[in-house]
Amino acid sequence: MCGIIGYLGPQEATPIILDGLKRLEYRGYDSAGLAVLGPDGLAIRRALGKLRELDKLVAQDPPQGRTGIGHTRWATHGPPSENNAHPHQVGDIAVVHNGIIENYLELKEKLLREGHRFASETDTEIVSHLIVKHLSAGADYLAAVRHTLREIRGSYALVLVNAREPRMLVAARKESPLILGLGDGEYFLASDIPAILPYTRRVIFLEDHDLVVLRDGEFGIWDRDGRTCRRAEHQITWSPAMAEKAGYKHFMQKEIFEQPRALIDTFRSRILQNEGQVVLPEIPWNDAELGDIGKIFLVACGTSFHAAMVGKHLLESLCRLPVEVDLGSEFRYRDPLVDDRTLLITISQSGETADTRAGLQAGKERGARTLGIVNAVGSSIAREADAVFYTHAGPEIGVASTKAFTTQLVALYLIALYLAPRLGRMTAAEVRGRLNELVKLPTWVQETLDLDARIRETARSYMHAHNFLYLGRGLHYPIALEGALKLKEISYIHAEGYAAGEMKHGPIALIDRNMPVVVLAPRSPVLEKVQGNLEEVAARGGRLIALTEADNYQVQERVESVIPVPAAPLDLSPIVLVAPLQLLAYHIADLRGTDVDQPRNLAKSVTVE
Repeated sequence: MCGIIGYLGPQEATPIILDGLKRLEYRGYDSAGLAVLGPDGLAIRRALGKLRELDKLVAQDPPQGRTGIGHTRWATHGPPSENNAHPHQVGDIAVVHNGIIENYLELKEKLLREGHRFASETDTEIVSHLIVKHLSAGADYLAAVRHTLREIRGSYALVLVNAREPRMLVAARKESPLILGLGDGEYFLASDIPAILPYTRRVIFLEDHDLVVLRDGEFGIWDRDGRTCRRAEHQITWSPAMAEKAGYKHFMQKEIFEQPRALIDTFRSRILQNEGQVVLPEIPWNDAELGDIGKIFLVACGTSFHAAMVGKHLLESLCRLPVEVDLGSEFRYRDPLVDDRTLLITISQSGETADTRAGLQAGKERGARTLGIVNAVGSSIAREADAVFYTHAGPEIGVASTKAFTTQLVALYLIALYLAPRLGRMTAAEVRGRLNELVKLPTWVQETLDLDARIRETARSYMHAHNFLYLGRGLHYPIALEGALKLKEISYIHAEGYAAGEMKHGPIALIDRNMPVVVLAPRSPVLEKVQGNLEEVAARGGRLIALTEADNYQVQERVESVIPVPAAPLDLSPIVLVAPLQLLAYHIADLRGTDVDQPRNLAKSVTVE
């Protein structure tokens, strides 16, 4: 959550900082600001609300200088306001910060007793005060920063400017993402790659406890023990255009329609179709080590948790191993039965989700083998897991996840098809048959996307509803949860996903003629049971919307609206079914006029607890 951009180089910093902040808007924010060092000293501009408010303020009196920092803030400590917006300046020091300083109250009380006065309610202002305190006690600038980092507890990505050091930026990270961009005689700092893509594709992913100092023509990185260190440089293959809307009204809409391409990019280099093999060089364990696995844990949050629920079905049915699914926020606070025969798979689009990352660390401490499924190259989970499966979805800018979800499902399916033969559960011929189906998946998803105009008209019929119910069974239950989540995230309509068999255990009391009920009803071994649910909803006047095959007339005759879907094999049907649910949510939100890409109170990456 929140966005950071920093610049040091030969160009004017203000336009670069504003451009970078605009490219980070998808992370969600309630205020924004920048600080620029130039001939007239340190100039700070801050504004409540969207970036256009900061733009207006800057246009009135543009700060001049070639060193600067910028920030978009989601309120954690203190409500949204100009005073609480970043950067926070005390004396010569200005700071921007992502994360949470857990002991800030204790530190603030001590500083107040020492005579410090605070201008905001944030935890971030503590950092500036502590550095100024250590400078006043005689420490040099970098020593003051190091003393401060030792005093604060919690998570942080920090970027600092010092009015007495106009050609210098200092940054540090712990449990909150921060990258260093290397340009031609210039440097960039950012919380995420899209902010700097127009300027450079050469990046260094900073690690926990790294301290970075940027000066003209040089930079240095120090680890937690104060030793200089080198971090690997990465070349980003995303083009800036991939992070633009490319003619679509919203990023979310673009990303929904990118799914056929994203699915292909996820599986095409990992399958040998004719040989009936899945090739995953990223998995380091040999067949004997894989055969020793006794249990699999899937740990994730939000949409990724729904992917994990589907993954449980796939892994258990194909690999015949027990699989548990845990929310990261629950897993980290209980004492799970994890040991060295456990495979722990963590799933996160950003690779920075705080609770999921903590679950990974908890599993490693107990001796588990760890595998991360992530989209963001070089992210924390990708670096910390024993192995990483990159989904290759490309940048996902919309807060509500779409293509990241479907590529996660493909990743889990490929992992299941990789493990099953090595565990003696499937033959090469059986894998070949499934891979022959998998290569058809992008076409099936495209067929659902081709229904866009029809789904928009369906959305128009239900856009004024106040509540929705989504029902599914088996593999389709997590898709019901995901469909409901997408609707409430971006349209602000209350929606619940339910296991269809549980409808009589509570939700049935809510059904009346004002309640749209979305039912996932493709042909499956439990279709008769789902048809029973349809009858129960119809008998109570519920407005039924069914996702089913075009020729499944038995279902269609009982419902008010039909979204036809291609006939897909059961294990791939969740991916086919979720695309029209994404479109339904998107169009309802768009018709209601909500902020689809930046829904209120939500952030793209939840990097704090």
